[in-house]
Amino acid sequence: MSPWKWAGGVLVVAMIECLGLWWLYQPISYSDTHSYRRLADAILGGWKYYDGTRTPGYPLFMAAIGPDERIWLAQMGLGIAITLLLFYIGWQLSGRAWFGGIIALAHTLNLGQLFFEATLLSETLTTFGVILTLAAMVNWLHHPQRRSIWLAAGLGLLSSLTAITRPLFIYLPLWILLFVAVSWQKNVPTLSLKTFTHVIIFILPVVVVLGGWMKFIHDNYHDWALTTMTGFHLVQHTGVFFEYVPDKYASLRDTYLKYRDIHIAQFGTQTNTIWDAIPEMEKASGLSFYDLSRTLTRISIQLIREHPGLYLRNVIEGWWMFWRAPVYWQPDALRWGALVPILSGLILAQRVVLIVCNLLFLVTSLAAVGWKRVRVAWNLTPAWWCILGTVWIASVLQTILDHGDNPRFLIPLQSLVVLWVLWAGMNIFEKKFRSPVVE
Repeated sequence: MSPWKWAGGVLVVAMIECLGLWWLYQPISYSDTHSYRRLADAILGGWKYYDGTRTPGYPLFMAAIGPDERIWLAQMGLGIAITLLLFYIGWQLSGRAWFGGIIALAHTLNLGQLFFEATLLSETLTTFGVILTLAAMVNWLHHPQRRSIWLAAGLGLLSSLTAITRPLFIYLPLWILLFVAVSWQKNVPTLSLKTFTHVIIFILPVVVVLGGWMKFIHDNYHDWALTTMTGFHLVQHTGVFFEYVPDKYASLRDTYLKYRDIHIAQFGTQTNTIWDAIPEMEKASGLSFYDLSRTLTRISIQLIREHPGLYLRNVIEGWWMFWRAPVYWQPDALRWGALVPILSGLILAQRVVLIVCNLLFLVTSLAAVGWKRVRVAWNLTPAWWCILGTVWIASVLQTILDHGDNPRFLIPLQSLVVLWVLWAGMNIFEKKFRSPVVE
């Protein structure tokens, strides 16, 4: 079939699926939803009460769209757009429309992605930002004649807006810039003066978006960061060994340990203890919310320096958790309860498939990095390295900075993992692995 027929086919499937979800489900809120909505209201009120606890990407989206039902509808629209963008990426990378169609269907039939479209959290908007940025990057790398100052500016803007939606992707502008700044001839990177203008144009929107936001945080809360929550996120790591906090901070240490014991008794883990402990820690120390975050940043950095082994153990655990392929949904939100057992079975089967895909991604991507024969046989263009790096950097960065709901961080990247595994599988099936080595 022609590319247009494949694109039309996956579009029809995605739209039918969205209509089914609209009929059977309802928008879902989680604990984070309320903070996003509060910040959206602050934006509508002129930013006067914007507290900096989150970056403004998703709150701006909520403020612009309005009520929950409209946000759900908008996120389903983004889901359809993501499906078509993945079709484009798969088609361009492989030169085969059917391959683009398969990866697009793999995304739109992923119940984890579908249910997130009905969830009032930033995942779907973040996924859209990541995939749109990479689709533009594929266009840039595969079609040199299309490179222009407008596409360079668009890449800078898209990557920075993605970072301002989910701070984990703060690396994305720099990573994309690397591929914009280097001209590729026969897959060999060479610096070129012709790219200088493109680099400058790329950087301008990044400076405006990220630099402007960080200036807002600094001017109002005296931190050079994307949010005012750095200390609280670090305690997700250091809370495991918070008993080593020096006596100088005894009031904070003892208060946290009390809440940690309660949390472990109730949930079996200390993760997310900090969110319950904040009010009493403020009271015990006399620190404001923002001063407490800065103090916990200093304490956590000191603990990490003094106990790197304990921190590293947490980092490794968080990295492994990243690949667990969760599906976030609420069975009681279904309007037809008879579907719950069916969907539960489908979700379980899907999770097994995705976990296997994640493991295959780790093995095959490392093989591609370490084995030249694989790189040659699978025809790994710069666009593939851009995609692989996007996933790998996120997997490491997310566990260095936080130790909470780590599996959620893979949601915007899951379809890229599947894309790579399908590519590797196709090449192995076609025995391209036997291609001669080019010395």
